[in-house]
Amino acid sequence: MRIDLHTHSTASDGTDAPADLVRKAAAVGLDVVALTDHDTTRGHAEAIAALPEGLTLVTGAELSCRLDGISMHMLAYLFDAEEPALLAERELVRDDRVPRARGMVAKLQELGVPVTWEQVARIAGDGSVGRPHVATALVELGVVPTVSDAFTQDWLADGGRAFVEKHETDPFEAIRLIKGAGGVAVFAHPGASKRGRTVPEAAIAEMAAAGLDGVEVDHMDHDADTRARLRGLAKELGLLVTGSSDYHGSRKTCVLGEYTTDPEVYGEITRRAFGAFPVPGAGGV
Repeated sequence: MRIDLHTHSTASDGTDAPADLVRKAAAVGLDVVALTDHDTTRGHAEAIAALPEGLTLVTGAELSCRLDGISMHMLAYLFDAEEPALLAERELVRDDRVPRARGMVAKLQELGVPVTWEQVARIAGDGSVGRPHVATALVELGVVPTVSDAFTQDWLADGGRAFVEKHETDPFEAIRLIKGAGGVAVFAHPGASKRGRTVPEAAIAEMAAAGLDGVEVDHMDHDADTRARLRGLAKELGLLVTGSSDYHGSRKTCVLGEYTTDPEVYGEITRRAFGAFPVPGAGGV
């Protein structure tokens, strides 16, 4: 089995519609794919309706969190999307995205960049607007060559000249909410140091004690040494180890199935979850 547990669609900051994403996942030979858009589940229904036969969908989301000033992401799998407490928190985070993006546009304009809110809104479309959409606008304007180049201190990185904070969930609260909604919590790309400061291992140990289920180890932003270190930490803490592409369509260089999750780990995730169940493909529409 080939299992990719971290992808994004146009429901947040990916470039493929949910239906197109699941078709592409089947075409590259994946058996299981998780749709984990940022702070939203709006793409799930479309993905399920188009799900090809032979492909299983894991419903999920990637929650925006912050610990001691450090931005981090928590992958939530197979939770009840209508559970009130987690739904309210997702909406709180999502609703803060628009004023935050407008603030980044204003800062960029002060820096002499001719970006407009209309441009960023066009790029975001119906998705949850975020920094990658602002970064794409900078690419369109020729300010930076790639989206990744916008995530520096000169521009949009944490603490950068055009950075604006948004509401982000305390990770311990995120774990509590995910578990309360019957889901499974996995710390996304915990060693992605090129994105900025990373959470110390002591904090990961505290999260494990608070109910964290796993850590995403095999990821494009982790080099071999980082993967080895995280794998050892996961073993020490009794955490599941996942791998995934973090696919965003054409917005990033990663490809579907670039990294995958062991079938036994996937089986354990499905055993622990009780908020929702994986959806087997029925041929799509």
